Amino acid sequence: MLLPSLAILVGLALLVWSADRFVDGASATAGHYSVPPLLVGMLIVGFGTSAPEMVVSTLAASQGNPGLALGNAWGSNIVNIALILGVTALISPIVVHSKVLHQELPILVAVTALSAYLVWDGQLSRVDAWVLLAVFGVLVSWSIVAGMRGGNDALAFETATALKAHEMPLKRSLMWLVLGLLVLIGSSRLLVWGAVTIAQSLGVSDLIIGLTVVAVGTSLPELASCVAAARKGEHDIALGNVLGSNLFNSLAVVGIAGAIAPMQIDPDVLSRDLPVMVGLTLVLFVMGWGFRGRQGRINRWEAGMLLAAYLGYTGWLLSTIAAV
Repeated sequence: MLLPSLAILVGLALLVWSADRFVDGASATAGHYSVPPLLVGMLIVGFGTSAPEMVVSTLAASQGNPGLALGNAWGSNIVNIALILGVTALISPIVVHSKVLHQELPILVAVTALSAYLVWDGQLSRVDAWVLLAVFGVLVSWSIVAGMRGGNDALAFETATALKAHEMPLKRSLMWLVLGLLVLIGSSRLLVWGAVTIAQSLGVSDLIIGLTVVAVGTSLPELASCVAAARKGEHDIALGNVLGSNLFNSLAVVGIAGAIAPMQIDPDVLSRDLPVMVGLTLVLFVMGWGFRGRQGRINRWEAGMLLAAYLGYTGWLLSTIAAV
């Protein structure tokens, strides 16, 4: 157990470091090629913060551990909403200004509903996976169009400010982009090996390990970026990171994993994890959209509710491990 545990710790540390370098390098490189800030915020940062989930789930599926792949993707969605937004809004309440994020909120609800519909028969087939990837392609196209047109959006302004604060020469940005990606792949392999080995040693499913340790670990880049953005008053960037990451996870991460290795869905996923993810997504929609004249926001009281929900869900998962 010592070596696999060490592999997870080292893998997670390198994963967080490499994801941060990858996002910084990709964003700075895009800036050098005059990519609109809103497009950077919607697409490049969203892809970059989901890169750990994408690489880990792809490796897990290709190595015959589809439960770990699915648990990582959906577990990260739960972590993003309940833990990351909870911690972020507790530090600095989040107020939603961006029109683009108001559009992404119902899109995320629709994508989550589509995911639930596709797996409700107890399996994720290759056809289901390609449906998710096709919707992802449509979403990317929409993001490009919206990013090119919405130059005055609040998210565009906050992203442009953040890019100016992290300017770097083109050669350095390309170096961090490539190095970040290479270390990301290597650390993901280390993390997957450690997670699968521990799951086998404890006699629990790789799904549970994916929903807990791996999901939290691959979501750490989002946590760091959201907290940093909230401390600077960049609320739309904080929420945009979570929305973008959850869209990528539900469509691209699950889609790629399912295309590589079609999987049977554990009944516990349908009765426990899927309802939690759907419920949290609906709660986020209500908070972020704003109704009856209330501006979309997540205040400290609501942040406390999100954190309580995450602690309750985690306790539920741990009781499952204890019962094994």
